[in-house]
Formats: sequence, C-alpha cells, structure tokens
Amino acid sequence: MDKEPADFIEFQVPFRDVDMHGEMFRSVYVTKAEEALAVFWKRRPSAGVDPHFSVSKVTCSFHLPLRLDDLVRMDVHVSKIGSKSAGFLVRMVRGGHAAAEAEIVWTACDRRTNEPVALPEELRDWLYQFLD
Repeated sequence: MDKEPADFIEFQVPFRDVDMHGEMFRSVYVTKAEEALAVFWKRRPSAGVDPHFSVSKVTCSFHLPLRLDDLVRMDVHVSKIGSKSAGFLVRMVRGGHAAAEAEIVWTACDRRTNEPVALPEELRDWLYQFLD
C-alpha cells in the first residue's frame, strides 16, 4: 500500500517543453522530477550540516505522453534508503492516470573529499516516514 506522498506540485505543460509532435521532451520529465524533489527537500526540518549529495542514478519510466497544456500532478516518495544513499520516486499523473515515474538516487559524500559517507542517522529517521 502506498503511503501518502510527502508533497505534491502541479504544473501545466508549456509550449517551450513540447516537441513537433506536441509531446513533452523526455529530458523535461527529469527536470520536473528534480524540481519536485527540491520541494520535498525543503520540508525537511533543519538538522545542521548535511553531507554533500551527488546524483548517482536517474531512471524514468514513461506510461503515456504528456502534451501541451496538460495539467500534471507530481508527488515524491522515498523508494529506498541505503547506508550511503537514498532513492526518491517522483510520480507524474495526468487526469488520474500514471504518465511517468522518475527515480533519482542521491549518494551522501564528504564535502571536502567527495568520497561516499554514511547517511546521518537523523536524516535516515526523517526519510523512513516517506518510504514507499
């Protein structure tokens, strides 16, 4: 059973984001997913200094094309929590139908050396409430 999403945002597909067939460019799905993840991250209570996060993986599954002027709802869930990384699933829905799902994996890194480090315990605790 899916947990309630952490947050959701809506957008309407603008002309600049569609190709000559009227479908949203595939790269825009990733851009929009990253925007939704930024909104999700802003909800996090301040917890001091986090490690630097580096995107280590991005995947996107397309179910139906988004077209000019479509109203799209995106919600964010945590898909996995590892010792040094966290995965986020961004679902895009148009008119009650799944349009796409993007997964973005962040790896925690030391700010000085950029080497992978363990996720802080308080961050892991916060993420668990959104685990799908």
